[in-house]
Amino acid sequence: MSARNVATGREATRSTRWILLICCLTVVFDGYDMIVYGTVVPDLLAYRPWALTPADAGHIGSLALVGMLVGALLVGTLTDIVGRRRVMIGCLVWFSIAMPLTALAPNPEIFTLLRFITGLGLGGVIPTAIALTAEYSPSRRRQLNNALMFSGYSIGGMLAAVLALVLLPVGGFRIMFVIGVAPLVIVVPLAIRMLPESIAFLTAKGRHDEAAAYARRFGLTDYEPPAESRPVGAKPGLVETGKTIMGGRRLPMTLLLWVISIIGLLLVYGLNTWLPQFMRNAGYSMGSALTFLLVFNIGAVAGVIIAGALADRVGEKLVIACSFCVAAIAVLLFILKPATAPMLVIGALAGFGSNTQTLVNAFIGGLYPSQARATALGWALGVGRIGAIVGPTYGGYILTQVDEGSLSSNWSFYAFAIPAVLAAILTALVPRHRSTGLNDTVTTPVPAGHAPGNP
Repeated sequence: MSARNVATGREATRSTRWILLICCLTVVFDGYDMIVYGTVVPDLLAYRPWALTPADAGHIGSLALVGMLVGALLVGTLTDIVGRRRVMIGCLVWFSIAMPLTALAPNPEIFTLLRFITGLGLGGVIPTAIALTAEYSPSRRRQLNNALMFSGYSIGGMLAAVLALVLLPVGGFRIMFVIGVAPLVIVVPLAIRMLPESIAFLTAKGRHDEAAAYARRFGLTDYEPPAESRPVGAKPGLVETGKTIMGGRRLPMTLLLWVISIIGLLLVYGLNTWLPQFMRNAGYSMGSALTFLLVFNIGAVAGVIIAGALADRVGEKLVIACSFCVAAIAVLLFILKPATAPMLVIGALAGFGSNTQTLVNAFIGGLYPSQARATALGWALGVGRIGAIVGPTYGGYILTQVDEGSLSSNWSFYAFAIPAVLAAILTALVPRHRSTGLNDTVTTPVPAGHAPGNP
């Protein structure tokens, strides 16, 4: 290889890292904004002027996720129409403004409304970040790059837990939401300067010279300008994209992925919202419960990155199914009420397993043509928000039943272990179809083959 080619390879790698960094930072604050609610639930329940019950707190947590459902469905579709770069920046600005406004809420009703509004912006970030990461990653590193990028979500959770330990005792729950303005000054300027537009979007719009320039800049050697394309300025058809996602043999696959996403997000949001309170009910102090939440998210970061690298080597379906099983086993082990050290290890494993949705996201991204990828992710995550919405309410209901004596305390853990086992089974049933590269069109048949990332 010539010196020029080596330099070009290094430049391409450096450019790709900028995309990963921007997407990761975006997801850090997305994760912070969502997981912060779990850290303040005990404070909200103890805030006498609002007199909230566990069921009330669960409903508030769920309504933010209703906003995310709407945001994911709407914005996930718009990304394939107006461009992923604009959507990413717009969503960043949206939730960065809504979060500090939440801190000013004078009553539970306004607080709940602002959590819903925040969710609209949060819902649009995830499918866009995943689609950009998948598009600008070599197929052999798609799962690893996605895991590295999406580890930002759990890093945001760790940040929320650490700041809660320090700030909640002195500033109360409101100060935790003020911090949500940070991406407006940290991430937005960087995204405006460094984030590229989607190559698939440019190709679909007929802007082939720009698409080819980006492909050269980022070292995407599998890009070739399409022989036939839409006229310049034409918009990707929603009907055509819908047929790509729901038509023919992809329909069973799509439906399975939607159900898996519902369960995956139920685990993520249900456990992140209620674990601190579950631990307090088990007799641990507030500090110990927040420390546990910190370890839970550390396990998610480390475990998902390792699993992502493994998935690129041995196959995504196997790793995803095993990860859901790890979640079920770890959650059930809490019933034994282990000593502190084993409990923290189990908590790290639970954090990894319950965040298996990170691996599912990249799996989905590799199963559809690039022109339909953001829409497919947006719809899967949008439908999956049903689980995210149900998760906090579900946990609140179970906790209420346990407090009233209708259920044994073990049901706090059975309630999340059973869905994890079901998700593992459903993952094994997903057909092995995949997209073929950057230039898939929405009418290209998808051959049976290996999982994305496996040659």
